[in-house]
Amino acid sequence: MLKIKNYILFGVLCFLSISVSAQKSTVRVTVEPSDILIGDQAVINLEVISPKGRNIIFPVYADTLIKGIEVLKMEKVDTTLTEVMTLSQKYIITSFDSTLYHVPYMEVIDGVDTIRSNDFGLKVTSPQLSDSTMAYLEMLKNHETDSIDFVKLQISDIKDVQSPKFVWQDYLSDFLIPFLILIAIGAIGLAIYFFTRKKKKGYFFTPKVVLPPHVVALQGLDKLKAKKLSQKGMEKEYYTELTDIVRLYIDQRFGINAPEMITEDIIEAVHRSTDASSPENSLSQILRLADLVKFAKYNPLPDENDLSLVNAYLFVNQTKIEEVTPVGQQPAKGDAAVAPTLPVDNNNTPNS
Repeated sequence: MLKIKNYILFGVLCFLSISVSAQKSTVRVTVEPSDILIGDQAVINLEVISPKGRNIIFPVYADTLIKGIEVLKMEKVDTTLTEVMTLSQKYIITSFDSTLYHVPYMEVIDGVDTIRSNDFGLKVTSPQLSDSTMAYLEMLKNHETDSIDFVKLQISDIKDVQSPKFVWQDYLSDFLIPFLILIAIGAIGLAIYFFTRKKKKGYFFTPKVVLPPHVVALQGLDKLKAKKLSQKGMEKEYYTELTDIVRLYIDQRFGINAPEMITEDIIEAVHRSTDASSPENSLSQILRLADLVKFAKYNPLPDENDLSLVNAYLFVNQTKIEEVTPVGQQPAKGDAAVAPTLPVDNNNTPNS
């Protein structure tokens, strides 16, 4: 009976041993290539295979793996999940001493356990020197020459000297303060300029030239006369443009919304705004005849066309408001806010 219990206990211990061994992480390290020239680079691949969910911590090296092997870069850990978890950590290394290095192990922390990897080697060799280079080195060794001639040594850099890339952020601090000073000087200069202009002329910016309504209307009539639309048989276009000029003048001069009103309402509104009947008669002749031409297809006589233009000039000149400049006083030079002064001439009718 005692022997049976011992056999059972031995079997349980073996099972537990196998189970524990199966859950233990394994670490393997390789180096590629394993033979490099001085200054070349190699990659160490530290691979860990462990059950899923394990907290694996790889070693971190400040600058050297062992004496003579420098660690240039530590890549990001590559993780692969299947039935188990495979972690791969790569280290970029180099060396500048020609010899055969032996690394006994690399340690990985698995939870509370520390696991060591296999050992590996790295062979670093010097470049093959020519006979002339070896002879020159022998001269230097025997102090037969004091200067070092790299041409005779036939030694050159692994790579040419390279210029750094231009990054404008690197120069931002050098130009920021002068740039801010220039902006401040410009702002002060503009402030002085506008202050002086305001003090001298009374305004910062040149105001827009605003012509009186009668000036705008007379200029429009002059342009219409120069087009000679009625002589070209374009009576409808002629009266359309003529009434547009007159309606706009009434809107600006009397504040009557003539562009949106019918003829009878315009005449009535102007009658209430003026004392004399002569302007009303001139306006009535223009608008009534224009309605006949535009809507009743009436063909006016040449004299009627000329009379309509004359009455338009007469209506504007009879109802305009003049700004008379006192004798001896001239408008300020460059003052665009002052409307041009026109002589009062109620008989200023063009020869048609």
